[in-house]
Amino acid sequence: MDPLSEFIRGITRDNPTFGLVLGLCPTLAVTTSVENAIGMAAGTAFVLVCSNMLVSSLRKLIPATVRLPIFIIIIATFVSIVDMIMEAYSPSMYAALGVFIPLIVVNCIIIGRAEAYANKNNVFYSFIDGLGTSTGFLLVLMLIGGIRELLGTGQIVTFGYTLINLPVNPSITTMILAPGAFLTIGALMGIVNYQKEKKMAKGG
Repeated sequence: MDPLSEFIRGITRDNPTFGLVLGLCPTLAVTTSVENAIGMAAGTAFVLVCSNMLVSSLRKLIPATVRLPIFIIIIATFVSIVDMIMEAYSPSMYAALGVFIPLIVVNCIIIGRAEAYANKNNVFYSFIDGLGTSTGFLLVLMLIGGIRELLGTGQIVTFGYTLINLPVNPSITTMILAPGAFLTIGALMGIVNYQKEKKMAKGG
């Protein structure tokens, strides 16, 4: 296996949102802004990479009959670390993400990668898989969050810095509400699927 190919696979073909269609609950819920998207993606990345590596290192010692409960215990440990660190050092982000931080425990992206990849590959490639999948998740969250924030407020403000300020008047406040999440991800998935079908029609 080529490490670079494994990393890119998590961003493109096996992108958790557009490729595997996993983790849609936090994707829809926290992408009201780019800042929230980055916070959620960072927490998920830490848990995913660390749990992948630990599951891989213990895979030969974990009995097959109890592997899923053990995976969840491992994941829950890292989620607890993220939860405490974020509450201590970034209370505003912690408040914004709310219940979706502890719900990382049952995020099907993390459990899925532990079962499908880390449980069958060595620590190095499990690390690469976690890093690639996390990067793919981050890019999607930022894209959706950027579209919703820009159309919903007319600007993108991240960690106190105004990145984009457009005269969207009136702003489409629906975009930062629940319907805006479904509209945005539906439109993006439609574009992705169209490109996939177009590529298949060309034979590859």
